[in-house]
Amino acid sequence: QVQLVESGGGLVQAGGSLRLSCAASGSILRVNIMGWYRQVPGKQRELVASISGGSTNYADSVKGRFTISRDNAKNTVTLQMNSLKPEDTGVYYCNAEVEVLVTAWRIANYWGQGTQVTVSS
Repeated sequence: QVQLVESGGGLVQAGGSLRLSCAASGSILRVNIMGWYRQVPGKQRELVASISGGSTNYADSVKGRFTISRDNAKNTVTLQMNSLKPEDTGVYYCNAEVEVLVTAWRIANYWGQGTQVTVSS
C-alpha cells in the first residue's frame, strides 16, 4: 500500500502565499508523476500543476504564481502558491503515479486526503 500525506493549506488573504507539501510512503519502487489537483463544490477536480522528471506542467490560471517542485529521494512534492486569488479557493489533492511491488509489479495512481485552501478577498 501507498499513502500520500498532505500538509499546509489554510486561510489567507488575497495576495498572500501558502505552501502545500505531500509525502508518499509505502511499498514504493519509484514515483513517476506527482501533482496537485483542486476541487470546488459542483465542479470536477482539475489539474493545478504536475511534475515528472524535470518537466513541469501548470494550469493557465496559476502560471507565474505557483511553483511545483519535488524531492525524489524523499518522494515529496511541494506547491508554492504566491499572489493567491479568491478563485484559488478549493480543496487541494496530492496525486502520484507510483510503481509498486507487492505480489506483482504494477503502476497505480494514488490520492491524498485533500487539504482546504481558502483565499479571502
